[in-house]
Amino acid sequence: MRMRKDPYALWLYLMKLGASAGCHQRPDRSFFFHGWQFPVCARCTGVLAGQLVGIPIAIKKNISTLTAVLCCETTMLDWSLQYSGVKKSTNKRRLVTGLLGGFGLAVIYVNIIRFVIKKIKRSENVRNGDKNGT
Repeated sequence: MRMRKDPYALWLYLMKLGASAGCHQRPDRSFFFHGWQFPVCARCTGVLAGQLVGIPIAIKKNISTLTAVLCCETTMLDWSLQYSGVKKSTNKRRLVTGLLGGFGLAVIYVNIIRFVIKKIKRSENVRNGDKNGT
């Protein structure tokens, strides 16, 4: 994408991008910066930020899939409580639980890639004559 001089055109492009990613973009559930609505809601902002932070951390540290799932569950719990009407969520809580969920997703992505690489290496070792696959 080439940079546009018209900030409104850029904002419209980002809003279309956010909508195509599946975000509802409700203004009451979104953050604003200098009067411009974020292209994704507070929860999606958290998920995206959590993934951006989570991928390099998950690559450097071996984080368990259980920990990742628990992080994702916080997002689901907040959404469920809000949806059922038990507790009203706030944009701050949506952001925090989105960060946890995005981090958890990033860890799961990295763990899946590690698992696939390990399986490929094992199958290559078996093909090369190592009977144990190690």
